[in-house]
Amino acid sequence: MERTDPITTSAPAGTPAPAGVTSAADARAHAESVVRARWGGTDRGVREEDVVDLLLVVSELVTNAIRHGGGLAGFDVRTTDEGVWIAVHDHSPVVPREVYAFPTRHHGSGYGWPLVARLARDVAVVRRPEGGKTISALVPIRPRGT
Repeated sequence: MERTDPITTSAPAGTPAPAGVTSAADARAHAESVVRARWGGTDRGVREEDVVDLLLVVSELVTNAIRHGGGLAGFDVRTTDEGVWIAVHDHSPVVPREVYAFPTRHHGSGYGWPLVARLARDVAVVRRPEGGKTISALVPIRPRGT
């Protein structure tokens, strides 16, 4: 059963993805391009496994929006000193019950929420005034060599 009571955590504003982001593949490509633009040409560089983690989180959240949230309504990406903040907007106001207690064991449903919980921090769900909800998360990105 899905919960419908509101979550009050707010999410920071991000940089909207190009209008052509309509799939998980598009969202992954956009998120990776943002990472490469920020860190790809610097001495800092980033750990490739962190980029892979980011792409997994993006895939899970965007796929959930498409399959369970009435469709993808938007996708934002913002870099921070700690990593990459992403926000996935969908059309459903229903808050997944797993948001309240991330599962630690698989009980026959998807693996997405446990994966997001393991790879991301500061996961938040906010109902949007225009309808639907936004699920946001911060995926840590560490410098290469750490």
